[in-house]
Amino acid sequence: MQNLTKKILIALVLGVIVGLILNFVPDNVFGALDTYFLNPIGQIFLNLITMLVVPIVFISIALGTASLKDPVQLGRIGGKTIGFYLITTTIALVIGLGLAYLIQPGQEGAFNTESANYEAEEAPPIMDTLLNIIPDNPVSAMANADMLQIIAIAIFFGIALAKLGDKTAGLYKLLEQGNEVMMFLVNVVMYTAPYGAFALIASAIGDAGVEGLQQMLMYMITIILALLFHALITYSIAIKGIGKASPIHFYKNFFPAMTVAFSTSSSSGTLPVSMRTAQERLGISKSVSSFVQPLGATINMDGTAIMQAVATVFIAQVYGMDLSFSQLVMVVLTATLASIGTAGVPGVGLIMLSMVLQQVGLPVEGIALILGVDRLLDMLRTALNITGDATCAYIVDRSEQKKNEAAETT
Repeated sequence: MQNLTKKILIALVLGVIVGLILNFVPDNVFGALDTYFLNPIGQIFLNLITMLVVPIVFISIALGTASLKDPVQLGRIGGKTIGFYLITTTIALVIGLGLAYLIQPGQEGAFNTESANYEAEEAPPIMDTLLNIIPDNPVSAMANADMLQIIAIAIFFGIALAKLGDKTAGLYKLLEQGNEVMMFLVNVVMYTAPYGAFALIASAIGDAGVEGLQQMLMYMITIILALLFHALITYSIAIKGIGKASPIHFYKNFFPAMTVAFSTSSSSGTLPVSMRTAQERLGISKSVSSFVQPLGATINMDGTAIMQAVATVFIAQVYGMDLSFSQLVMVVLTATLASIGTAGVPGVGLIMLSMVLQQVGLPVEGIALILGVDRLLDMLRTALNITGDATCAYIVDRSEQKKNEAAETT
């Protein structure tokens, strides 16, 4: 794994260099390279890793739920998980807002807002999302990779396995064997990761353009600093204070999954790698990892929350509009609830941002100003998102271990 991580890092560095060089070649040359070389390689890697997501999520959550056996324990773990995700999302939003006001990335009149145009997709009402968690067609849910519905199916399936016990021992064994097959395939697919990472980052930087990067530099710096602060302070405090472990040990061992998340820009797509890394390198139990991380990949979006906070303030500054304290509170509340309400929706980050902007009376067209660099920042915030999932899994697993040890001594 260490050699593979080094190869991915080298590939990312080379991808950045090649991407910058591509900014100085004619557009038709970049277009041809991107269409016939970079994009196909990157897409093949994404497809390889994405094809494993649905079976891994279903098998791992079903096994994890079945191994818990006690519904009370399942409810306790679920409560801790959702509580942690909501709290850290709120903290991420506050950090983003604070740094945005401190750095002031947007300047009135610095951007051409006249030509800015963006059509916001409508997010489904939160009640519809909650009702749709229970699928009317399990096969359709799996075919469409609807993660919340797949999680619900797997939990019901796992509870049934636990209750039936020896009657379904053969099916439980089959799922265990299926899990072994999936983990083997993850190892095989990971050998293509350096090539996919190189192609994806080179394409993203080449497409963004040097001029676009320079114009949005302060906005990018603000988001990057907020992401680093949240990872190094918020998560480190949680790991040290609640998990009673070294943050350095945690980040060192989880880093391979973070590099894959950076290159794919997909929390769900990285799930096979992040779960394997959490279980094998951080020692998180399969039962907790199998429940907490897939759920986090669906509803936990701290990196996206930071982007929304900074982007909201940035757009307000560019348009010369002041946000009141009550509007800032509304940003935090709306974005926190939207992280669950828009779970599983394609382009979720920008849909959530449009909801926040509409809530506080800012022009949705301002989203067009940040689209050019959003792909690059999406890589960073995805790495933070999966780190938050693993942090939660680590803390929940350690708390369950302590509870079990205390029960055994009494």
